[in-house]
Amino acid sequence: MTITTTLDNNKQQILNASFAEATPFSYGAGHVQPNLAMDPGLVYDLTVNDYLNFLCALGYNKNVISLFSTNCSYKGPKNAISLVNFNYPSITVPKLSGSITVTRRVKNVGSPGIYQARVKTPQGVSVTIAPKSLKFINVGEEKSFKVIIKAKNASVTKDYVFGELIWSDEKQHQVRSPIVVKAV
Repeated sequence: MTITTTLDNNKQQILNASFAEATPFSYGAGHVQPNLAMDPGLVYDLTVNDYLNFLCALGYNKNVISLFSTNCSYKGPKNAISLVNFNYPSITVPKLSGSITVTRRVKNVGSPGIYQARVKTPQGVSVTIAPKSLKFINVGEEKSFKVIIKAKNASVTKDYVFGELIWSDEKQHQVRSPIVVKAV
């Protein structure tokens, strides 16, 4: 997801089947750019336990989860996790009321560097990133950040609205995460 583009081969916005400007519901994270996959810079690394916690959050019980995992020692999370905090590159908040803080974790898989956050804010909400920059010294180093999303006016966003978070460094890495919000 972090090595994708929302532009077509002619560098125009991707269109849906009706030839209207597409949204993340049509194209997902966008078209994969294979050459960038060789050096993505940052990745949202997920572990087996992250996926098992995700299944717990969906309501799967220990018996069903055992079908997915050979890890017999898995006991589930101590505290219930929120699906909005699943460490996935896209950030989706389907029922925003007031504000929410979402936590994500990225891993540096490239050379050392400093990444700056840039946000294309969805209409009718405000988005704040904390911290606004992440400094990586080593390969494999992980950093967490928070995305604070606040509804400005629920009546403005009666439907889903779309934006994106882009972490970029001085080496031309562009690590993009779609932001999808529906205020209630």
